[in-house]
Amino acid sequence: MLTRFRTGLRRLSAGTGLAGLALLSAGALAQADTPPITLAQAFEAAWARQAEALSAPTLREAARQQGQAARRWSAEPPTLELGLASDRYLGRNNGQREQSLGLALPLWRPGERQSSQALADAELAAVDSRSAAAAWRLAGQLREAWWARQRARQNEALAQARERSAAALARDVQRRVAAGELARSDAHQAEGLLAAARAEAALARAESTQALLALKALGVGTEPEERPEPLPELPPEFVEPDLTHPALRELQDRRLLAERQRALAATQGRASPELSLSSSRERGALGEAYGRNLSLGLKLPLGNEAGQRARLATAGSALIEAEAQLNLERQRLGSELAGARARLDAAEQALDAARQRARLATEAHGFIEKSFRLGQSDLPARLRVELEAFEAQRQQALAQLARHQAVSALRQALGLLPQ
Repeated sequence: MLTRFRTGLRRLSAGTGLAGLALLSAGALAQADTPPITLAQAFEAAWARQAEALSAPTLREAARQQGQAARRWSAEPPTLELGLASDRYLGRNNGQREQSLGLALPLWRPGERQSSQALADAELAAVDSRSAAAAWRLAGQLREAWWARQRARQNEALAQARERSAAALARDVQRRVAAGELARSDAHQAEGLLAAARAEAALARAESTQALLALKALGVGTEPEERPEPLPELPPEFVEPDLTHPALRELQDRRLLAERQRALAATQGRASPELSLSSSRERGALGEAYGRNLSLGLKLPLGNEAGQRARLATAGSALIEAEAQLNLERQRLGSELAGARARLDAAEQALDAARQRARLATEAHGFIEKSFRLGQSDLPARLRVELEAFEAQRQQALAQLARHQAVSALRQALGLLPQ
């Protein structure tokens, strides 16, 4: 299996008849409007429009500012207290005055400052991992829409090629009916084949338009380029997803954030103690000299056990949830990775078989077409080989796209962005 995984991406082999017409039609369709873009370019354009990409710098700055706040030398900014007292009231004025100036400093509780710094660092890491996980999820949506558009476009090109081939056959049959070489029933069969080809081409155009609109909904307004992503290197045996996978990193950082929140809640059972320093000058009556006082105080709030238990319970539940989600996501990604590897292996085998079938069908199509022109084969045989050749070329083209899509799915399962 490792050999198949490391096999380079292969191109569609050049064919004749319907294959050549289909490839020419696909090339003309790709060049109809603007030059096609690669999957990596489409991802950059789509990601630039996402809310997570636009809000990430602001969230990152907020986390950095919170880290700065956690590194200051007081738990909260100091407060300045100003006071003025007087006995002047309703005509009374004995000259009693008191003026005070004080500074109050909220103090860190034991371990609170370190816990706040650790929480700020965890929040900054969580912002980055959330952004990376959102980009990875967008890549999955884009890859699905990208290859759906490629498949629909290929179906449209093949249907158009079949319609042209059926039209050419109908004209040839009509000419031979007019010459008396074929019966009118043969002309009806050829016209029926042309009508079926036109119906299929119309449905293919509708499917192609729908796939293009789905791609535009993600912010990609240009036709995709059929360039496969590089095949990643893989070990021969199944392994669990790397812990650097964006989805796992996000959940790990969420778990770490819950741990830090619980650690901080454990130190915040009470309000912050407060150290105060104040100075005052006062006099008792007019004519007396002002006296000065200096006071130093410490305020120790009483416990708030109910509030602390609530914070601890909230942080604990968030930690349990993050831990459970991490384990489930690791199992899910492991299954997805195994499925992606099996899908790529199957796509390799299907592509080999489709190429062989297309080669044989193309050769048979050439034989029957020549014998039909010479009058050695009847029209049913000619129609039968026409359908077989078309289906074989269609299967080959779609098998090639299926392999490209399988490589993209494998990269998605590994947590790799478009390249």
